[in-house]
Amino acid sequence: MKVGEIVTYSIPELVPRNGDFSVVVRCEGGEWQELDTMLVKVDMHDVREASMVSFDFSGEVEVEITCHREEIKDVAVRPVAANIEAELLDNRKLRFKLEEPHKLSIEINGDRFHNLHLFAKEIEQEKLLPTDEGVAVVKPGIHRIEWIEEKMASGAHTIYFLPGMHHIEQVLLPITSNMNVYIAGGAVIVGSFICNLVSNVNIYGRGMIYLSDFGRFSAFRGIRIMFSQRINISGILIIDPPHYSIYMGQSRQVNITDIESFSTRGWSDGIDMMACSEVVVDNVFMRNSDDCIAIYGHRWSYYGDTRDITVRNSVLWADVAHPTMVGIHGDHQGNGSLIENISFDNIDILEHHEPQDQYRGCLTINAGDKNVIRNVSYSNIRIEPFQLGRVIDLRVVWNSDYNPYPGAEISNITYNNISYNGDASMTSWIRGYDEQRKVSDVVIEDMYVNGIKLESAASELLEIGQHVTNLKVGGN
Repeated sequence: MKVGEIVTYSIPELVPRNGDFSVVVRCEGGEWQELDTMLVKVDMHDVREASMVSFDFSGEVEVEITCHREEIKDVAVRPVAANIEAELLDNRKLRFKLEEPHKLSIEINGDRFHNLHLFAKEIEQEKLLPTDEGVAVVKPGIHRIEWIEEKMASGAHTIYFLPGMHHIEQVLLPITSNMNVYIAGGAVIVGSFICNLVSNVNIYGRGMIYLSDFGRFSAFRGIRIMFSQRINISGILIIDPPHYSIYMGQSRQVNITDIESFSTRGWSDGIDMMACSEVVVDNVFMRNSDDCIAIYGHRWSYYGDTRDITVRNSVLWADVAHPTMVGIHGDHQGNGSLIENISFDNIDILEHHEPQDQYRGCLTINAGDKNVIRNVSYSNIRIEPFQLGRVIDLRVVWNSDYNPYPGAEISNITYNNISYNGDASMTSWIRGYDEQRKVSDVVIEDMYVNGIKLESAASELLEIGQHVTNLKVGGN
């Protein structure tokens, strides 16, 4: 049997802690190691202070959690599909084992807003060392862009941010082509990265971009990727950006893997893409106060169609708006945008809470701005009880807030192995706009609500509007 290993990271003192929980971890027969418990804000409706810990491991690990906030009457470890049973040791302490990486929410007495987020990650396979050739080491402190540019000009291929607090003096740090940015575990970057007209960039590590409580960053995103290609982002954490965590415009061949994101402000979406292609989002945890994943056509200065997008193996938590959204923005001044070949697979949705009726839907496609949306598949989606919303919102729309024109068409949409357990009083929507702007060729193969399979379009769980053709539900 392979001996397990645990890697932990210390959080700099300037980053707020949360004393609601204490967390220790150990490999079998090993010594307990205490984790730093970080404060993360959640839910813009009523911003509250949750907790977060993170560590890397291999083999099997025991996790022991002490709740200081209140006595434990019951505990939930989510996603439910992770199938992790916690053992209560007493009225303050619980324990469970992990044999593989997970991104989890531990909720005491049903509280989703003062919960503990636990990210147990795979140990870095090719861990970079600051002594490696071609690595320019950046010590904690206040950094000017020119100083970092000088490091790269000296022949280094990688900027290595050591553990500690790093403040980018000009706030926005441009990343050049063929550049690697390694953010070590325990490194905290107060600033934003910009990839503009570049290629072959890697931003990775176990550190974080931290934008919480810094008012002068009110218009900034965590990472911007614009007019670029072959960009890889992996392993890092993005905390409370005022706008998007990762924002993409007119870019291609982008891979986003194993990241986590929290946000609490208006328009603080998780991962948004406009006029992009060949994008893979894999193994992410997004808890956002707006759309977690949004896929658009043209918007602002980004032109072109959007195609070949994959989102998989992820956990989405929308405190506001949609866990997934496709299509509202496009080239309304031209002939619209084509958005096609989109796949969502193996996803757990832990929350959806949207008071505005027109913006509800865990699995949302809204075609506006003359857009044509086709070839979108949803498979192996597990939706846990949510506060306020609907499962499916599939419509050609004219949204007066965003669209000068209605959308053109939605076609060839498939849903396979979709499950929702919770209040089913709010029906899903499927609607076209008019005779020229239809929804067509929709297949809902296997969809279960509270364990009951939808067998026909006549289900009370579906509201089928006008201008919908060739809809098949449950094989009928």
